[in-house]
Amino acid sequence: MDYLQQLQWPAMIATVVAAWLIGSQSRRKRKVGFWCFLLSNALWIVWGWHDDAYALIVLQIALVALNIRGARKNEPATAAS
Repeated sequence: MDYLQQLQWPAMIATVVAAWLIGSQSRRKRKVGFWCFLLSNALWIVWGWHDDAYALIVLQIALVALNIRGARKNEPATAAS
């Protein structure tokens, strides 16, 4: 059995769990969702590399950048004294 081929299933589950958590009103759950998305991106990149799915790899890198941008934009602004 090709174990890297089976990596798509945990990647899919991590993506669905992350999407569920990101939609939460709890800041803590959204933060966990962010990290789940990063994990899912990494899993998809490994799987994509194994299957020569280079467009998927580029998509996952773009999604990482967008997720980081969104997280930074949602950080509370510090008040200037």
